[in-house]
Amino acid sequence: MSAPVQVHRGTWTMEARAENVLRTLPVEVGTDAGALTVTLDHPRRAGVLDLGLLGPGGDFRGWSGGARDTFTVTETWATPGYLSGPLTAGTWQVLLRLHRVPPEGLPYEVRARTGSRAPAAPVTAVPPPLAAGERRPRRSVPDLDGATWRAGDLHAHTVHSDGALTLDELARSAAAEGLDFLAVTDHNTVSHHPWLEAAGSRHGVTLLPGQEVTTDLGHANVFGDTGWIDFRAPAHAWLAQAEAGGGVLSVNHPLADDCAWELPFVRRPRHAEVWHHTWSDRRHGAPLAWARAWRDDVIPLGGSDFHDPAHGRPLGAPTTWVLCEDGTAGGVLGGLAAGRTAVSAAPDAPVLLRYGDRLLALDADGTVLVRPDGRRLVVRGAAVWLPAAEEGLHRLETHVCEVIALCT
Repeated sequence: MSAPVQVHRGTWTMEARAENVLRTLPVEVGTDAGALTVTLDHPRRAGVLDLGLLGPGGDFRGWSGGARDTFTVTETWATPGYLSGPLTAGTWQVLLRLHRVPPEGLPYEVRARTGSRAPAAPVTAVPPPLAAGERRPRRSVPDLDGATWRAGDLHAHTVHSDGALTLDELARSAAAEGLDFLAVTDHNTVSHHPWLEAAGSRHGVTLLPGQEVTTDLGHANVFGDTGWIDFRAPAHAWLAQAEAGGGVLSVNHPLADDCAWELPFVRRPRHAEVWHHTWSDRRHGAPLAWARAWRDDVIPLGGSDFHDPAHGRPLGAPTTWVLCEDGTAGGVLGGLAAGRTAVSAAPDAPVLLRYGDRLLALDADGTVLVRPDGRRLVVRGAAVWLPAAEEGLHRLETHVCEVIALCT
């Protein structure tokens, strides 16, 4: 038997958004509830409302942002982006973020329905692993004292937020691009974490737990199984929780369009997504200038911010290289935490890797090594060993000053 539908409706105004961008609407859940379904209706062409759910104690139960207008939570399964589990009796909260509200206001309606019986879980098809020859060959890179340079992508989304692919489809795509690892960083949720290891194993790629902590004033990736990071908290609390949970926090695309980084930190993190797909003209030096101003010892990361194959931006564009003790998620995370990273345009593009006090430039003949102090050295040859500065951001440039590789 279903309980009566609970309805909230009204119009959000620009003044309401200015006062508080986050709003909650109460939903009563009875003792016999087996499922909770929430539907949000608003004119999407006029504005954007983001959608989420909190349990009766304020505990996180899911977030889908603007990617969905309905979700279901049951004890045994939930819509991607949301967490299954007991439907504890009490007052739950539908969480809304007033992301875009026009001057004339944005009408909305939220409908919540509980039922004693949970509907059957949707069935999702699992694509087969790649056949022999379908995976891009892995380039040969020398090891360092038993550690291996592994190629990956540190920014990708699935149907657990606003991506188009399932976890298995994303893992298969990463394998096809020849990547060793992929961080799955869905927005403001960890609902994908329990399924990563199995999906990665099926397709021969390491999937690193991640979440993109997403606000109107900046985004940050948290890598590692740290538990859900509350995007409503100050940024320094994100960093503290990430580090306490053995994870790594990286500031994302700090100069990107309407989600550039504007939030303060008590202590600035070292990791930063210096190379993002929005750096479309790499002769433009703003990301490097930002990185130098951020911290002298910044650790450069790269991320494709992959959402949908239809966008034409493949995984691994750019590629982040991490020097790992092993190929597990823990091995990748350990290399990230230690700052053993490099960034290239693709898995098979020219790359600059650090080996102690030397750098190895691969497939970079005719480029220029630019050291942190600005000194330059021309690279001649397909595999060239070069002296490295003690610390700081090194880069390879073409003769027209286009950046093609980064490392510290």
